[in-house]
Amino acid sequence: MEITRYRIIFSGSGGQGLVSAAIILAEAAVLYEGLEAVQSQSYGAAARGGATRADVIIADGPINMPKITQPSILICMTQEAYSKFSGLIRPGGLLISDKKFVTTTRRVDARQIELPLYQTVVSEIGNPVVLNICVLGALIGMRGIVKKGSVEKVLADKFPPAFMAGNQMALDIGFEMGFEYAE
Repeated sequence: MEITRYRIIFSGSGGQGLVSAAIILAEAAVLYEGLEAVQSQSYGAAARGGATRADVIIADGPINMPKITQPSILICMTQEAYSKFSGLIRPGGLLISDKKFVTTTRRVDARQIELPLYQTVVSEIGNPVVLNICVLGALIGMRGIVKKGSVEKVLADKFPPAFMAGNQMALDIGFEMGFEYAE
């Protein structure tokens, strides 16, 4: 039986909340979907503003190699991240980037989708602090790695109720954006 496996890299700069998004995704997979997951992260020279990368592997079977060398999905939220990591993507993979921060090239053998994530969050919610949740929504809208309800449960467990409305809006916005590109 073939194991379904997602190798995902969230990349950008410190302070964008991408490590948190990776953790939320992994927890949703393990706690509410019965899947296996491993998550790791690395930071650049400075936690806030430096380069950051968070890796998540999700599978419906054992994960024997917890390191990602060729992601099937790459999310780039800064030009630096795109320049550094776009060459790693598995041929035929999915590369998601933010239109405001990343100018893509067609040198990458992957499906590249540029979304107005930051712009939409700022115009519809007014605060970019939930951008990471919008990114996560777009990813699950596109690929259905986990159910939206599983992410909502993790968000409810992790954040005080006062933050849930903004997180829910960001998740919904991202999910709808991503769903337009679902495969």
